[in-house]
Amino acid sequence: MTTLHEESDVTPEADRLTHTLETIDAANAADPNTETVDGEEMPKELAYGRHMTRWLHELESEPSEDVQIACRAQHIERWRIPRSDYPEGRKSYYEWRQACGRFHAERATEIMAEAGYDEGHREHVAQMLTKRELKKDPDTQLMEDVACLVFLERYFAPFYEEHAEFDRDKWMRIVKRTWGKMSSRGQDAALRLAGNLPEHLQEVLHEALEEAPS
Repeated sequence: MTTLHEESDVTPEADRLTHTLETIDAANAADPNTETVDGEEMPKELAYGRHMTRWLHELESEPSEDVQIACRAQHIERWRIPRSDYPEGRKSYYEWRQACGRFHAERATEIMAEAGYDEGHREHVAQMLTKRELKKDPDTQLMEDVACLVFLERYFAPFYEEHAEFDRDKWMRIVKRTWGKMSSRGQDAALRLAGNLPEHLQEVLHEALEEAPS
């Protein structure tokens, strides 16, 4: 005899967060690109989602389910929309970023719907992933702080090496723009993290912050 739960596709409320995060991880495990984490090769976006979750819990002891999902899905299946599909230039870069945000929101909310999340939760996660309420919605700002910290910790050094052709002014703009996206809580965490960066990146960071508005 089947039970009502067995006939339903809706995940029990107590399990829906775990189910959603595991489904996001399963999607990201298909990434053909890899990243080395503690000596182990991992699919890049799977690693990224876990970096996001780790930093989220560093900043917030009891994050909402919505922001936990948004952080894990921040780059869900991003390899499906490669930057190379868009022309060079700042305008095209922002068009690519916006397209990624819409795609991530669509994928995340599909998974949430399957797990039984209602429209309100799904819309909130979509709002976070498309950055529609940055600086206004606390969860969106928290996710942005987390993303900036992950970039600083994991990707700033390789990004710097990859773009060695950038001049000083461009690096100052990049760092100041990133700094300006963060809350004071995120900025405090970034300053603590900065001490672990290579010396030349610490110099770039501190030089940019000396010029940033107080």
